[in-house]
Amino acid sequence: MSATELFGFLAATLTTVSFIPQVIQVWRSKQTQDISLGMYAIFTVGILAWLIYGILLGSTPIIVANSITIVLAGSVLAMKLKYG
Repeated sequence: MSATELFGFLAATLTTVSFIPQVIQVWRSKQTQDISLGMYAIFTVGILAWLIYGILLGSTPIIVANSITIVLAGSVLAMKLKYG
């Protein structure tokens, strides 16, 4: 694995893991009124676009990170829709 790919995995890990506290917070509190529905909807579609881009490039760091991030961001989006 090249240094470039390792750096890509580091960046992917940090940005992906950053969503975990938000998911846990919303899961526990069921409070979503301060979360922007528009932002999470647009962000989730953007992550889907990054995932497709990664697949087209065959870039493992982009594919792995965005596969996980779409689940995390999609979870917050789903809870926003459920809990308001």
